[in-house]
Amino acid sequence: MLTETKRINLLMPFKLGSVNCYLIENDSNYILIDTGSSNRRAELEQELENAGCKPGNLKLIILTHGDFDHTGNAAYLRQKFGAQVAMHQDDSEMAEFGNMFFNRKQPNILIRKIIPAFSGFGKKERFKPGLFVEDGDDLSAYGFDAKILSIPGHSKGSIGILMANDDLFCGDLLENLDKPTLGSIMDDMVAAKTSVEVLKGHGINTVYPGHGVPFLMGEFSKSN
Repeated sequence: MLTETKRINLLMPFKLGSVNCYLIENDSNYILIDTGSSNRRAELEQELENAGCKPGNLKLIILTHGDFDHTGNAAYLRQKFGAQVAMHQDDSEMAEFGNMFFNRKQPNILIRKIIPAFSGFGKKERFKPGLFVEDGDDLSAYGFDAKILSIPGHSKGSIGILMANDDLFCGDLLENLDKPTLGSIMDDMVAAKTSVEVLKGHGINTVYPGHGVPFLMGEFSKSN
């Protein structure tokens, strides 16, 4: 099953860096992995249009976890494109209530108040996922030869999407801002390290991270 992957890199609010969305095409059907934050909605829409993604052929939106920079446009895109939105149930309340810390260790009260103010994740961005996915779930029903991997650590409900060619979309478990490494923000470091060990058992080729440029899994193994 021949697929093409388009990386869409979107700036986050307040110069907090950038985040990746990935549009996967197969025979004019599409899956979008993550949606960026709401501040770059127009740019994301233009990228989708330029790629030929339109209402009717976007079959699925998969969210690797519940943070605002990955879920910020999910509710809007679901309404516009009629696509199903999928994520792991353990992170679903983050999207439903607009609270990044719903299932995480709680930071101090100042951070809890600041995050909503700059995230751009307001009431209209909140949503309930239409589909919950778990470890091992097959995506062939949506025309894509891929499966879900549970890779908690950054959040309890963090997932990866493993393609048949052993390429992996890993959300924020791994990143590549200057070199491939474990993500800089982890809620549960023990779980994160266990997830990395799980990945090592899959013979992964290219890793597509939520932040930074894609890299070979071998590069991560060498530097870590």
